[in-house]
Amino acid sequence: MPLIEALPKLISWAIPLIVLAVIILPQAIRILREYERGVIFRLGKLLGAKGPGLIFLIPIVDRMVRMDLRVVTISVEKQEVMTRDNVPVTVDAVVYFRVIDPQAAVVKVENFLKATSLMSQTTLRSVLGQAPLDDLLSQRESINLKLQEIIDRQTEPWGVKVTAVEVKDVALPDTMKRAMAKQAEAERERRA
Repeated sequence: MPLIEALPKLISWAIPLIVLAVIILPQAIRILREYERGVIFRLGKLLGAKGPGLIFLIPIVDRMVRMDLRVVTISVEKQEVMTRDNVPVTVDAVVYFRVIDPQAAVVKVENFLKATSLMSQTTLRSVLGQAPLDDLLSQRESINLKLQEIIDRQTEPWGVKVTAVEVKDVALPDTMKRAMAKQAEAERERRA
């Protein structure tokens, strides 16, 4: 009989505890995959990066920013560049990078994706503007390496490692294409 009398009291405690566990537990536990890290802040102060695996947080007190460590590909939009020998060309490129320091990527720059993209655009314009058209067409590998080194050096403080930069397309103006075709034809006729 005493068990039956204690049952309503037990239920009155058990229901709020179950509801509390159902609400708080999902906020307190996070699972990070092998390629993810969680940058933890406690009351706004950086605690550090954790993961992969099971991460426990204090609800309301802790905040976690999830970071993906896999290689990210961004396409640098087409832009018109004036080469060193004053030839206007339209170029676009692809930049491959990954986060190597999740803490720096969260704390030292507001948006590392946007910052890396904008840095790539300005560096592309700057480096290609220093090269003559012949180098741009014939020495693309060395230009790609130079772009990678410069962008990597500039993004390193943000915890970002640039693994490759590829200039995809160099589009010449139509007048330049016609002039080059005439020059090539004249060269062939001279040899014959």
